[in-house]
Amino acid sequence: MLPPGKLPHDLLDRLLRSHTDSDPSVIVGPRVGEDATVIDLGDVWLVAKSDPITFATADIGRYAVHVNANDIATMGATPRWFLATILLPDAGADETLVESIFRSVHEAAAEIGVAVCGGHTEVTVGLDRPIVSGQMLGTVDKDSLVLSSGLSPGDSILLTKGLAVEGTAILAGEKRAALAAAGVASNLIEDGARYLIDPGISVLKEARIACGTARVTAMHDPTEGGVATALMELAAASEVGMEIDADALPVSETTGAICHALDVDPLGLISSGALLIGTSSGDTAAVREAIEAEGIRCARIGTVTERKALRMMREGKWQALPQFARDEIARLEDKQKAEGREQR
Repeated sequence: MLPPGKLPHDLLDRLLRSHTDSDPSVIVGPRVGEDATVIDLGDVWLVAKSDPITFATADIGRYAVHVNANDIATMGATPRWFLATILLPDAGADETLVESIFRSVHEAAAEIGVAVCGGHTEVTVGLDRPIVSGQMLGTVDKDSLVLSSGLSPGDSILLTKGLAVEGTAILAGEKRAALAAAGVASNLIEDGARYLIDPGISVLKEARIACGTARVTAMHDPTEGGVATALMELAAASEVGMEIDADALPVSETTGAICHALDVDPLGLISSGALLIGTSSGDTAAVREAIEAEGIRCARIGTVTERKALRMMREGKWQALPQFARDEIARLEDKQKAEGREQR
């Protein structure tokens, strides 16, 4: 049986290679590590992405808009149009729930200049929570496209904000009682719940700054499986290796406290809001300074290598970069369900 979350990379890669149609207008098709598809419309390229929100429940519309917009931004494109498929659980769905999701979607879209132009809403049998599956469309000039496959040996890897921004917001919002029982201070729980807004799960600003400062060789949005999985996806797309400095990975006090209390590794925790950026070594300082000048934390966390292996320096020793078969939230949910069954 497959576990909840993303498909294993080897299975997904095999399926994509076996079931991909050929169309000359498709500039970037389905590939492991690429955030969106790119279609040639003549004067401009259309960038399209679809992604569901399955972990969060509170303010789920905001998550859906920003997570999909992020994947458009990582291609160097501008998100413009959004469609949402909203599936509501048959138990507990009412007008208040529907209105809150619609409001959440439209407020988030308005904040980034995106038009909500369609979608579908229904009450669905068998769900235990709302699910919003979004589709974002954007445009990019043909000379401005950024691919995950653009890394070269010697490039630097930058990370904005820090590990597990989205995961911190979800856990603080959904696991308040467990965190309080584990001794996490109430101010840290409240701070974590605000991570959806501050530092926020949108990467549009830093993506635009990076692309406007220097030639960016790659960008990627760490979602399920966290920064560790996103680094593997980047390396696979570019067919390179990486050397990562564990001490350089930024983890806020709030994220650290929440993850420690729940026995969750922030490196494998969903991390929308952070942005991985590849730059040539000569452009690294300029990009970091430009992003930090706008009040956004930006750390150099590693180097791209020819040797196609991903390793991390921790406590003075090289070790393989940790792999997460599924996001830490999914693992935590299964652990808590198992503990509940044992108690019964």
